[in-house]
Amino acid sequence: MEPLFTPREMAAIDAAAPNHGTASLDLMENAGRAVTRAILRRYPPCRVLVLAGPGNNGGDGYVAARLLAERGWPVAVAPIARPRAGSDAAIAAARWDGLLVSPETDRIRAADLVIDAVFGSGLAREIAPDIAEQLAAAGTLVAIDMPSGVDGATGAIRGFAPRAALTVTFVARKPGHLLYPGRARCGEVVCADIGMPAGAIARIAPTLWRNAPGLWRLPGIAEAGHKYDRGHLTILAGAMPGAAILAANAALRASAGLVTLSAEQAIAGAPPGLIVRTDRLSDLIADTRRRVWLCGPGLGVERAGAALDALIAAGRAIVADADALTACADAPERLRGVSAITPHEGEFARIFPGIDGDKLSAARAAAARTDTVVVLKGADTVIAAPDGRAAINDNAPPTLATAGCGDTLAGIIAGLLTRKMNPFEAACAAVWLHGEAARRIGPGLIAEDLANALPETIKALAERRSS
Repeated sequence: MEPLFTPREMAAIDAAAPNHGTASLDLMENAGRAVTRAILRRYPPCRVLVLAGPGNNGGDGYVAARLLAERGWPVAVAPIARPRAGSDAAIAAARWDGLLVSPETDRIRAADLVIDAVFGSGLAREIAPDIAEQLAAAGTLVAIDMPSGVDGATGAIRGFAPRAALTVTFVARKPGHLLYPGRARCGEVVCADIGMPAGAIARIAPTLWRNAPGLWRLPGIAEAGHKYDRGHLTILAGAMPGAAILAANAALRASAGLVTLSAEQAIAGAPPGLIVRTDRLSDLIADTRRRVWLCGPGLGVERAGAALDALIAAGRAIVADADALTACADAPERLRGVSAITPHEGEFARIFPGIDGDKLSAARAAAARTDTVVVLKGADTVIAAPDGRAAINDNAPPTLATAGCGDTLAGIIAGLLTRKMNPFEAACAAVWLHGEAARRIGPGLIAEDLANALPETIKALAERRSS
């Protein structure tokens, strides 16, 4: 598992390091050394200008400047502000005996490589216009910890942030490395080990992770099992059943044992692996083998709302998507009892008009309010559990922005719920598999491709784990 720490949590870890035997100045030296290593691996010797702020981020920059100069690189440091006397940054600055210059924009433009060591991830205010102008003058830029101007906790841009080619951070990524728009400013992100003591890291119990295998594990298939052991999913289908069929195929490929479409009339041309039932909804709900339901895709708002109420009353495990979410506009209390919801940002705003702010905080607040796992979709999908746990997904390619992909994701989540995964882990696993399957397909993806790509995606994951 890869935890993500907020800037505030990282500051607490940093502060605890001396109590566990590692001086903060040693960590600064190690951080500057990590930045130097990353640059040496990616760039030939060239003219470097370090823009150094007054805090620890600037101190890391002074160390990197010294180490690059020791290797014969032409390096200058342009202090944006002087460090506080007696601080670690001031000690690092005093060890720099090379060229100090003023941060003029013409000088910044002339540098082959600019190291942004101005603010780092802890910035929570707007960038001053003069500093924004200086950062904007940089060509190729390497950021230390975070491009200056990106809020490390939220990914928000504080007035301005440069676009880095490389960002070197330490100990753990921050939410702002994964959340847009900040993520688009980070370029390649390297997370370096700088010798932070394990005891200092253990001071913070993580509640946020980068979504990836290790945070969850897909269930195996019993050798002597049968289809009901693997679970039975029922999907409500509307007059235009294409969305429900997309979801059903994905659920089957995600290893649900059996999928039934509940429709008001027969569905011509339904795939042979799907069972279509036209029974009354109340009769199907009464069948206790039908533990997991998907409600919403292509169903129609009125029918979805009524079905959702009935399923919640019956205590079924439910994934609510599309029309079921529209039926709950400005009425999030109707979602209590649902296992997982999958809104995009527009649907989220309609359901939760009183919840705003950054994406991570909003998803967590909505999960707590509804006692439901919230999958707030997008290029940086956030999965939030009612108990405060959350994950940020970063493997989704832009090709997923096409009709029907959301229906497929809802089907994967529901399919994994039939395998008795808990809702948070099922949602995290489904979002990752969805993104990885899309990456494997590549350009030209349409939603129908995703289900067929799931078996190889799951197989590759199993092989990676066993190697």
